[in-house]
Amino acid sequence: MRPIRAAGLGTATLVTLLAFTPVAAGATDEGSAQTKGKTRTLTFLAEVQQLTRFPVTPGSVSQGDRVVVRSDLFDEAHNKVGETHGTCTTTRGGADEAEQCLVTYVLPDGQITTQGVYFDYIDQGPFDSAITGGTGKYEKARGSVHSETIATDPKVVRRFTIHLA
Repeated sequence: MRPIRAAGLGTATLVTLLAFTPVAAGATDEGSAQTKGKTRTLTFLAEVQQLTRFPVTPGSVSQGDRVVVRSDLFDEAHNKVGETHGTCTTTRGGADEAEQCLVTYVLPDGQITTQGVYFDYIDQGPFDSAITGGTGKYEKARGSVHSETIATDPKVVRRFTIHLA
């Protein structure tokens, strides 16, 4: 994930793809247990709890920069329902920065793992990741996760929509 430039380092401190603050949307689950031909959609908001950036060259965005982040996931009533744990590595530095991100969603009935490339971190644009697997209720999970920014001040707020196929 891309670091927020120096001008944005205040309360939005280097928030990455998993940075969230609760708002009106939350965890929803549309559909029943996964069966052939059926899909499920889960929606969460989350709030970053820990975030550390490991720059290769301080003050610039360089290939090999890393971000490690942990966030709490919330439902629509602002009940904590899980966590995310992720790492992102800058694969292309400079103005057209790209980051390869690996994220695990830890939920009460299992885990969902994802990976994808994030191209628009500085502008906090939307991004999509592929579901690469899961455990427990999400064993053999497939599908995608769409992330969109809802707010950027005082914290970056994102909504994750998980489409299980």
